[in-house]
Amino acid sequence: MRGLRVCEVVKTLNVGGAEVLLVERLLMARNRSANRAVDYTVICLWASTGELIERLRSAGITVIDLSGCPRPLVYARLVTTVRRIAPHVLNVHSPAPAIALRPLLRFARHRPALVSTVHSERWPKTMYLDRLTRGLDDRTVAVSPQVARSRAVIGARHVLTRMHGVDVREQWRWAAQASVVRREFDVHENTFLCACVANFRPQKNHRMLLQAAREVARTRPDTVFLLAGDGPLLDEVTREVRERRLGGHVRVLGPVPDARRLVAAADLLVLSSHYEGLPVVVMEALAAGVPVVSTRVGGVPDLIISGRNGILTEPGSPDALARAVVQAMEPQTHRELRAGALASADRVDMAGTAEWFEELYEDVVRSVKA
Repeated sequence: MRGLRVCEVVKTLNVGGAEVLLVERLLMARNRSANRAVDYTVICLWASTGELIERLRSAGITVIDLSGCPRPLVYARLVTTVRRIAPHVLNVHSPAPAIALRPLLRFARHRPALVSTVHSERWPKTMYLDRLTRGLDDRTVAVSPQVARSRAVIGARHVLTRMHGVDVREQWRWAAQASVVRREFDVHENTFLCACVANFRPQKNHRMLLQAAREVARTRPDTVFLLAGDGPLLDEVTREVRERRLGGHVRVLGPVPDARRLVAAADLLVLSSHYEGLPVVVMEALAAGVPVVSTRVGGVPDLIISGRNGILTEPGSPDALARAVVQAMEPQTHRELRAGALASADRVDMAGTAEWFEELYEDVVRSVKA
């Protein structure tokens, strides 16, 4: 269907899981389709960094950033902006803007097809209103089987599951340059590098990670943990590293541009989250052949099988996480887990996701017109 106008709405365009999935898919769609049969516009309400916006605009994708709009007026501006664009399809990736848009657009005379993509199984306060209005969507897409089974999609009429994936070839390229990246971050070649790429927010539970890192360092003093990300708890975690005197084994990097290269250069990806959707960083690790040690939350068990491509532990236990990291560091175990991670790369390949969404958009537009 040529000339299809699609508007993708996301609350923020910071470097986080949902945002990265959206950006990577749209870049893949643009690279795949030379004739540009689909015209994409991305609207974000806030953006604290221009990294993702610049990547989209460099690929010729229109981005409307409403960050300059006063907070009390931002949702009214969002509605008028979407109406002005008059898309054939509206795909909303965050509950709050979906709540504002669904009732006003579902009953419009020339309404768009309404799609929501659900990236997390968590249940914030906005989810109650989200649940009340979700039945107005024409399609709901869950990013993992775990999300599709969760209460985050209660009220949806048509739920589809699509594991988005990442650019596997790009991760292979970064993995081939691992020694260069490690030198950039001053990691000695004989050091065992554990990377944690996760924004500094309560659900990521960095405090537990620091407790586990202290125990790991006692057993394996050749270990270094590099923590990359942004967020409201960045300063607090940095201060705690200093107070715990972990500086020799834990380094807080803050925001790292194109942090997937750090993932590809690591020996192990470590996550300590309370909850997740389907973390992009886990897919990036598997694509590069990097094993994962993580808490058993969200969609992580859909990708990580303990003893095959990583090790899962129960959330909330720093001792269990530390034991899992030490176990994964054993030479024979690490070789087996790395081989398993490489064998899992096909499962996280984004190659078909862009095409899948464009076929979904065409199908839902036809069903609305009918």
